[in-house]
Amino acid sequence: MAVERHHDDLRSQRLRVTISDVSDALGVTKSTVSRALNGYSDISEATRLRVRRMADKMGYRPLSHAQAIRTGRTKSLGLVIQLSDHDAQRPFLAEFLAGLSQGASQEGWTLTIAASDSQDAALETFRSMISDRKADGFILPRTLSKDPRVELLRAADVPFVLFGRADDPTGCAWFDVLGEDAMHDAVRHLAALGHRRIGFINGGMQYTYAPLRRDGFLSAMAQEGLPIDPAHMCEDAVTIGQGEVAALEILSSETPPTAIICAVDMSALGVYRAAAGQGLSIGRDLSVIAYDGTPDGSYLTPPLSTFSVDFTQAGKRLSALLIRRIMGEPVENLRETVHAQFLDRGSAGPPPQHSHD
Repeated sequence: MAVERHHDDLRSQRLRVTISDVSDALGVTKSTVSRALNGYSDISEATRLRVRRMADKMGYRPLSHAQAIRTGRTKSLGLVIQLSDHDAQRPFLAEFLAGLSQGASQEGWTLTIAASDSQDAALETFRSMISDRKADGFILPRTLSKDPRVELLRAADVPFVLFGRADDPTGCAWFDVLGEDAMHDAVRHLAALGHRRIGFINGGMQYTYAPLRRDGFLSAMAQEGLPIDPAHMCEDAVTIGQGEVAALEILSSETPPTAIICAVDMSALGVYRAAAGQGLSIGRDLSVIAYDGTPDGSYLTPPLSTFSVDFTQAGKRLSALLIRRIMGEPVENLRETVHAQFLDRGSAGPPPQHSHD
């Protein structure tokens, strides 16, 4: 009986369809087949469809799929990076990926990364990775207020963890940094320096972080008894150019603010540019505080005062939380928040003596 089973195992190994078999059947390279099956954007939709049909017809399954059938898990965490995001190549992406990989490997898991060039392509990539059993669950960075990724994974009953929080927490585990507390602390810091007119440039309002940071700013202004001037507030500024436009608009108001708080560092870089164009000295004529802790801010003159996020640690925590979620732990136990660290580097000083309310 044992000899017979061993013979069957050898025969099944020989008969297992490989990428080479699929490429030979189609007359294309193994690389083309592999990239088509993995959803790479440089492969046309027609080729992808042709390869997938042939693979299905021949019964090709990746080794990870075979492993999943035996164990019920691939022991892999999935991440889909959307290259069309305004800061998909952001400097801290490498730190974030390193943290995710370290967190996964500490538990004997791997990280599977895919890239897409649009939201629709990203959703198709999720569907493909789910159907091919490429990952047991997914990390979702940059949470949206209305997030189709969350809807898709909820419907497919696939575990996920957010880097961010959700308006509807149903089925959501998360790790997030309390950006609203950072905005609150920024207002208090500036008020303690003597500022009374403080502007606010928010990030992308489609993300869940933006309303939270706005609320943090507004609540601190109210607590400090400071006037809130709508002419001193802008939103949807996530790039240097958008930050510059927003700053110029705010600074051209009838009584411009003596300080501006930015929800993201990149828009603060635009504030520096706008100030330079108007002959204003950052830290003396105009104070600026931002959020993220990107390396770009440290190279400015003066360096940007900002609330820094430890993206490596965030990646580690997200991996740990997702593994626990995959293993069946309730989402209510898997919601963590931390505070950002304030780096007071010189871009926020007392208001100029000639300023008046």
